[in-house]
Amino acid sequence: MISLYVDGSCLVNQNVNEDTPAAWGLVIVKGDNGLGKGTGEIAEEMSGVVVTSEGSENYLGAEVGSNNTAELSGFAEALRWLLVKGDDSSVVIRTDSLYAGNLATGKWKAKANIKLVQTLQTLWREVSSIRNIQWEHVKAHRGHRWNERADHLALRCAQGIAPIPLSFWKPGQR
Repeated sequence: MISLYVDGSCLVNQNVNEDTPAAWGLVIVKGDNGLGKGTGEIAEEMSGVVVTSEGSENYLGAEVGSNNTAELSGFAEALRWLLVKGDDSSVVIRTDSLYAGNLATGKWKAKANIKLVQTLQTLWREVSSIRNIQWEHVKAHRGHRWNERADHLALRCAQGIAPIPLSFWKPGQR
């Protein structure tokens, strides 16, 4: 089982526009039990800004930087990672965003961020056609180790500064 923890961050979440600093964080954990107590090994972690320029290589459909577009972009990047680097293990994507999870699977209908949600749902369908995938909600800011790490990566990326090394989060890891 592989767990992918996703979170988004936006520094100013009012009156957002295409220049509003927003970013996502992704932590890929192998051997995780989902309880947030630190079991498992981080296989990889990454982060990135919400891309709002249609001409950019990593454009997913976001029109503005916001917390919601950061959550959706992070979820989409997790799915993209699965398509490129994932093996055939069962996968659970864990996020503190009910919004992103329910839109990804099509349980909710998008009222905003239409193009980004369409990209996300296309990725969900593609990944779920080739592997066993599910998503689970994790409560935010409750000390869940891997969700907190994804949050940290997203926040630091939105701020434009490097994350604190992983050894701070789990001694013995690089």
